[in-house]
Amino acid sequence: MLKVLPPEQRIEVSVQPLALSDATLVRADAAVVLLEKSSRPGKSLETLPQAVLWQKMLRARRSDAQDAPMLSSRLANRSQTLVVIGFIKQGASGYERLELAGKLAREALQPGVQRLHLHAGDFGRPGERSAALEAMLSAALAHAAPMPQQKSKTTPPSSLASIRIDDRPGAAYERSVAIAAGNHLARWLATLPPNVLDSIAYRKALQQLARREGWSFKFFSVDQLERMGAGAFTAVARSNPHRGAGIVRLSWSPPRARKGMAPLALVGKGICFDTGGINLKPHRSMYSMHGDMQGSAVAVGTLLALARLRTPCPIDCWLALTENQIGPDAYRPQEVVRALNGVTIQVVHSDAEGRMVLADTLTLASRARPRLMLDFATLTGACVAALTDRYAGAFTNRADLHGWLQDTGRASGERVWCFPMDEDFDAELDSPAADIMQCALDNKGDHILAARFLGKFVAAGVPWVHVDLAPSERKGGLAHIPSEMTGFGVRYAVHLLGDTAGLDQRLG
Repeated sequence: MLKVLPPEQRIEVSVQPLALSDATLVRADAAVVLLEKSSRPGKSLETLPQAVLWQKMLRARRSDAQDAPMLSSRLANRSQTLVVIGFIKQGASGYERLELAGKLAREALQPGVQRLHLHAGDFGRPGERSAALEAMLSAALAHAAPMPQQKSKTTPPSSLASIRIDDRPGAAYERSVAIAAGNHLARWLATLPPNVLDSIAYRKALQQLARREGWSFKFFSVDQLERMGAGAFTAVARSNPHRGAGIVRLSWSPPRARKGMAPLALVGKGICFDTGGINLKPHRSMYSMHGDMQGSAVAVGTLLALARLRTPCPIDCWLALTENQIGPDAYRPQEVVRALNGVTIQVVHSDAEGRMVLADTLTLASRARPRLMLDFATLTGACVAALTDRYAGAFTNRADLHGWLQDTGRASGERVWCFPMDEDFDAELDSPAADIMQCALDNKGDHILAARFLGKFVAAGVPWVHVDLAPSERKGGLAHIPSEMTGFGVRYAVHLLGDTAGLDQRLG
């Protein structure tokens, strides 16, 4: 029987200067060497152990390093060390570094590799050498992370037990280890089948995780939400064959948090399976709907990473957990429901359930007056149509944050693009029967209209960023992530929120 929470990786990561020589390579089962691309790739190979071997391989390919980003061979030493060489162009973006690192990790982490060494040559620009090594560490941890499987003949897990990095210790490597744990949690949860991870099992797993990590746990049940007046959430949960849906609040506080310090708020859409409801999805659209909870998985994965990094600020994580089922009690188009903040909503389409459950969850999260609220959701096909599954869409009620949001995406390698949020978009959501329509009748600009809708449930004065997770699922993975469910957003959010002093300065 599959466990709902993933096994924790027990890989020792050490960072210290490590001379690249035959004597060090023999102590590794595999080694990755990162070199900066140049017009004379053969020249950069001269300083490596077994230089003749690598130069011969390069000549045999009859191409330069621009067209041959990887060389690999086993050395004739007692460990038969597998050495993989990758070439990185000068000024590579965060995504380009991660993408190459993913290819190198796939080649290096062969069955039986327990000891991995990461080396790099000299790079022309300050910081690029360490950035390349950090990307390689992230890729190795992602490729070694086990994923759920229920085959009779299972794929053996990775043997990786230790990673040694040829560099001086730095916070970036500690951050990578924490991000890897959060990303693994998000990917594992998103991969679980819907008969394993329903909203009841999800709540129990989160309670178990909270006990393990020392977080506080609070659950707002459907009964409580009905009494509170959270009509948007409870409309979606109405057709469930159980009463186990609800909103989870996980909270972490640093040991020396200042009393009254405003928390960061993470919010996630956790639809454990989405049939589309009365507006039933066709089978191709429904096939991957066990993954419609990835916003919640990214939020809790981010909380795990930030808490392990001992971020010096309290963090609340709000997760909207339910299914969107089909049945005689399912909510219907033209119903009018009242959300927790009193806003009335005219229902248009039952498959726009994500914005309904997030409406009441954002209202709850807003009441704590967070210093910044960041929500994640696999919300709209329109965002995928606009950006493909390589970029996420970002929306904010603070237009002055656009540069920071996009720059962080470029630097982290999890790229986002900011969309407009002008007030005149609200004309498309004017309702003759309620305060607002849930969505428009057509799909034109639905990612923008969904963000405008959500903004009605964010308390005035609370800085808010909404991330529409277009890259949450991608065949073959994305960048350094090998699995179809990518966990996209954990790395981005940790890079965004990790510098709390800089965060305060940006928010004013």
